[in-house]
Amino acid sequence: MTISPVQHIDADVAVVGSGFGGSLTALALLKRNFRVALVERGRHPRFAIGESSTPLANLLLEELSTQYELPRLRPFCKWGPWRRARPDVAVGLKRGFSFFFHQPHTGFADDESHARQLLVGASPHDEIADTHWYRPDFDQALVEEARREGAVYLDETRLDGFEMRGERSILEGERGGRSIRISAGFVIDATGPRGFLHHALRLDEGRLRWLPRTQGLYSHFENVERWDSLWPTTGTPPYPVDDAALHQVFPGGWIWILRFNNGITSAGAALTEPVAAAVGAAEGAAGWDRLLEMLPSVAAQFRSARAILPFVHAPRLGFRSARAAGASWALLPSAAGVIDPLLSTGFPLTLLGILRLADLLARTTPGGDREAALQDYGRTTLAELDATERVVGALYESMDTPSLFKRLSLLYFAAASFSEGARRLGRPELAPGFLLNAHPSFGRELAACTALVSHARNGPDRLALEDRIDRAIEPFDTAGLLDRSRRDWYPVLTADLLASSSKLGATGPEITAMLERTGLLPASSPG
Repeated sequence: MTISPVQHIDADVAVVGSGFGGSLTALALLKRNFRVALVERGRHPRFAIGESSTPLANLLLEELSTQYELPRLRPFCKWGPWRRARPDVAVGLKRGFSFFFHQPHTGFADDESHARQLLVGASPHDEIADTHWYRPDFDQALVEEARREGAVYLDETRLDGFEMRGERSILEGERGGRSIRISAGFVIDATGPRGFLHHALRLDEGRLRWLPRTQGLYSHFENVERWDSLWPTTGTPPYPVDDAALHQVFPGGWIWILRFNNGITSAGAALTEPVAAAVGAAEGAAGWDRLLEMLPSVAAQFRSARAILPFVHAPRLGFRSARAAGASWALLPSAAGVIDPLLSTGFPLTLLGILRLADLLARTTPGGDREAALQDYGRTTLAELDATERVVGALYESMDTPSLFKRLSLLYFAAASFSEGARRLGRPELAPGFLLNAHPSFGRELAACTALVSHARNGPDRLALEDRIDRAIEPFDTAGLLDRSRRDWYPVLTADLLASSSKLGATGPEITAMLERTGLLPASSPG
């Protein structure tokens, strides 16, 4: 019998998992002259969810491409440049967030007050719009970039051994019938929830404190009809409602519908356990059909649709690790916790983590300073997951009360738009933490308002909570979110940012210059 020799690889950093987070981390580290091994259990292209970007996520991707001199990433930051520069990578157009609220076994209906809908614009036109990432193409494109920059890429690699030997970590496994041993000074887990290091280090699982237990059921489809062709709105919405992250919300869950330019639509449901049990989500396609029977207007969208992949049933969507970092290892935020895709928070959380971790490794060496920085990274990562869970948990509690759901969601949109403005102006210190969770006033009010939801569902208590949310938002509202005359349709208007310049510590000309740089305002426009 012939015994294959062991393949030895020596690296400064081993990144386990080659989804977008792992590959972007590898790219940043390669640009700081780290030797990087990028390890993948499967192979690309492959199906993955977590597909919808946001203005803040795209800004963070821009920052990553600039800070680490990765110009080939830049086109991926906006719809227009992406389509021109990388037509080989499928993408979806995301002009905003569209929410429609349903009652079970009842057709959708609304009036001119928009009581059962919420539209929040993210861009004023398609050219600079956000995107949905078709992950089979996008993840593969990023892996190719990492290989181009010098990463040692190991796909179809099963890791089954991990130990620390002094200042080195040893990862052992098998690839192509041959044993493999990777020695690395630092290990980054980008494998997602309950991933490689969670098992290898026997990390405790943290408790979800605000989010109910939820299950997922999803696939990719062809021939999904547009909502705006079935249920046209009265008036002109701030963007075409299907060119967005489309949310169909009902008590106990919601359905996402994301369109790509290759004819494929990603659709799936996040369901509380009682709803998942009622429709039999664990049965896959049969569970999906029963869910659509419960929502007749959504069923009309899927009357000609065909799932092109087997349905995936995720018995638990939410996950939290009790730890996010140690002396020689770290979890990306996507591996440290998954809350829910409701507000598309996964991309910005992960990109914030990549920027922090790459900077941390570049400016420290093994020892006390690095360990202190990693402890801070871990605390920050878990605190931001806490803030996200608080908001999403409160939204689940209010899915049967659209007016409260809408008002709570504005906490997220206010924090996200303010943070984007502050970063684009070069003043990130004005917006500490994801969702401003580390801001001394907004962070406190975010926690307080979301905690009050279960006690303020109806009557005077609900009105008092909505007023408190408005007061919390006002100092950070740069998007006209408190203008009730808009009837829950919020376009992107340059006038809103210009009127809010003092909130961002900026002058009118500074805001105008920022708007011109970002394409929100044509150059040389008087504003």
